[in-house]
Amino acid sequence: MKLSFHGQSCIKIQTGGKTILVDPFISGNEKCDLSVEEEMPDYIAVTHGHDDHVGDTIQIAKQSGAQIICNADLADFFSLQGISNIAAMHIGGKRAFDFGSVKLTPAFHGSATVINGQVVSFGLPNGFVFTAEGKNIYHAGDTGLFSDMKLIGQLQPLELAFLPIGDNFTMGPEDAKIAADFLGAKKVVPMHYNTFPLIAQDPDKFVASLSTGIEGVKLEVGESIEV
Repeated sequence: MKLSFHGQSCIKIQTGGKTILVDPFISGNEKCDLSVEEEMPDYIAVTHGHDDHVGDTIQIAKQSGAQIICNADLADFFSLQGISNIAAMHIGGKRAFDFGSVKLTPAFHGSATVINGQVVSFGLPNGFVFTAEGKNIYHAGDTGLFSDMKLIGQLQPLELAFLPIGDNFTMGPEDAKIAADFLGAKKVVPMHYNTFPLIAQDPDKFVASLSTGIEGVKLEVGESIEV
């Protein structure tokens, strides 16, 4: 399984001949190395309704035919944009796909945007546990620290976890270190940092702070890791 980082919370998972693109914030993101027009994933997983996570989901889904995986409230919004290939789920639910399975996990954050001058909410934000090739990969989405992260790691022993470290809108490095301990993942990759000045962080310092037994992996934009 190949996992690559593309700025903010955008992660690409390639497994079993399938590609899953998570939170494709590409347009308007100087920290992303992808081209919207070139992306042809099989699936797009969206953690919540903020613009820097929905990103270019609609265009990519229409040009590729990718199935969108998201919460049922956000699914209704995508349906209104003319997209029918959607796997609507909710937190706690698990669903099988041809690459493996996906389970939605809690995330403590918001999930709204402004459309035509009105604030529109897209339900509860979430994280994902992707299971493929017998391995569990956790993408926390945007979230603060919460103690039930212990359960996420206990229910699905994690090969790797992507955790936000930007602070202000999500966990900062100190809380993300505690989250890594709670989750017990073998490897931890920081995300959601340095896209904007308000979430500037030092990823090297974060990975160096992780507890013994947890391998911190800083991925530069465009870099990948095999698990």
